[in-house]
Amino acid sequence: MRNIMASQEEKFMTGLGLSVPRAMLVPEIMRYMHEDAKRRYNVIIGSDSELLADKSADFVTAIVVHRVGGGGRYFWRRLELENFHTLRDRIIREVLLSIEVAKEFLIELRAADQAAEARGEAPLDWDFEIHADVGEVGETKVMIQEVVGMIRANNFEAKTKPWSYAASKVADRHV
Repeated sequence: MRNIMASQEEKFMTGLGLSVPRAMLVPEIMRYMHEDAKRRYNVIIGSDSELLADKSADFVTAIVVHRVGGGGRYFWRRLELENFHTLRDRIIREVLLSIEVAKEFLIELRAADQAAEARGEAPLDWDFEIHADVGEVGETKVMIQEVVGMIRANNFEAKTKPWSYAASKVADRHV
């Protein structure tokens, strides 16, 4: 699988449809969190997909910054990948995309947070998790343990439906 976030030219979209260059994503998120640094934040990655007629699939990965008790912001990007013949193949790829984005993004976010504290800015209170588009109802119920295991094996907190809104609501909105 190619390195999804390696290209600094890659663009994410805001919830309002504005393009954000990849290099500006973490600074924009840090700016947003520092607007109200006394609040707690949940930073969440989630992906969803839709199978296309030619057996390729449209994947959307969302990065959600939830200001607990006070709204939030999100960013998303789309990828089209080929050769998906089963729902399981697509769900596994959704999770792998989320994990890859989360790994790179978390490193950058931690570095930016440490740099802000070194400059004397208020420390931020934030948690990080991955949301998977699987749940106890429907075809994906047989995959919950496998998907949660993949996420936890990469040292991330995992959420599934109905609590996985970054995947099942935010990313789903743009598929």
